[in-house]
Amino acid sequence: MSRTGLAHLPLHGGKAPRYLFERMVPLSREIVIFLASEFGRHEVLRRLSDPYWFQAFGCVLGFDWHSSGLTTTVCGALKEGLRGTENELGIFVAGGKGATSRKTPAEISAACERIGHDPDPLIYASRISAKVDNSAVQDGYQLYHHSFVFTADGQWCIVQQGMSDATSTARRYHWLSDSASDYVSEPHAAICCDANADTLNLVAMESADVRSASAALAAQKPEVILNALGHLPLLEMPRRHEVARSDINPKYLERILLRTYETAPADFESLLAIEGVGAKTLRALALTSELIYGTRASRRDPARYSFAHGGKDGTPFPVDRTTYDKTIEVMHHALNGAKIDRSEKIRAFRRLAEFSIGDRAADRSRAEEPGFSFTGDGEAQGLRETSEGGRP
Repeated sequence: MSRTGLAHLPLHGGKAPRYLFERMVPLSREIVIFLASEFGRHEVLRRLSDPYWFQAFGCVLGFDWHSSGLTTTVCGALKEGLRGTENELGIFVAGGKGATSRKTPAEISAACERIGHDPDPLIYASRISAKVDNSAVQDGYQLYHHSFVFTADGQWCIVQQGMSDATSTARRYHWLSDSASDYVSEPHAAICCDANADTLNLVAMESADVRSASAALAAQKPEVILNALGHLPLLEMPRRHEVARSDINPKYLERILLRTYETAPADFESLLAIEGVGAKTLRALALTSELIYGTRASRRDPARYSFAHGGKDGTPFPVDRTTYDKTIEVMHHALNGAKIDRSEKIRAFRRLAEFSIGDRAADRSRAEEPGFSFTGDGEAQGLRETSEGGRP
């Protein structure tokens, strides 16, 4: 199970106009039906888990692709569009925005009952992915949208989104079931965003020792952690630790740590799955791990790629042009085969052309900036500090 991508978008309020949503619903349905018939159901999941393709999908459907509302509206249109076709198509959509996201387990169960599939592994995937992105990757974004798309044979992808009031941006996380087998160690294949976030990254490869130590500490009596943290005011901690006093509320921690002690988690994933264990508990355990064992949690933002418009900290950072061109090609093919009104198809092709042209224009403008060049095959070569493992 793998997180396959992440995107940063401006945070916009409001909702899509009704007339637009009503046109997005059938268009999204026909594109997905064509992809499934042409390439198979799993290809639909793979495309939805690709942040580039998802962005192009939203643009083709007619939504402002710069807006955070693209995520919630596209997922909502797809859920509505596939309603009634699920059993025949073998693709199901659960969850959504706000309160609807909390209905995801029930909606998964209802769909699985119809097709005779065990819902428990799917429900677990839904819950643990949200726990990872809300608590184990502490990047300042709180989830408010969670869509779970799965097939009759148990494959799935997740599109979920968090918001940051501090930066007025939204961050989108993509997951795919077959890309990896570990929820808590580098669970992503490609992450896209336009700005670095101050992050406590407990699922980074370099946080492996912290994960092991945190699970071991969580299985100890609460006094072990509370006593260590009680000496915190006497210590001069490195500036990288931004632990608020409220994070070390003894009564709160003791209640949660008593639960982890009784559960005795065997590993970090088991710890993460315990009800009540959230960001504050994990921060306290990570800090205790450093105090006792000298382990250090990663502060690396897992985001690696930006969209075409700009880059991290003002640094030019282009998309993989080969991948992006393939995205446009697949979308063009899907539109060509979709059974929709000719005038609607023409409008969709125009939107796809605008999406591609606008992206290339951004590449051209960045090409004039220092440190940026094009190789003979058109691949953009810029200042790629984030693709080589984080900040310099």
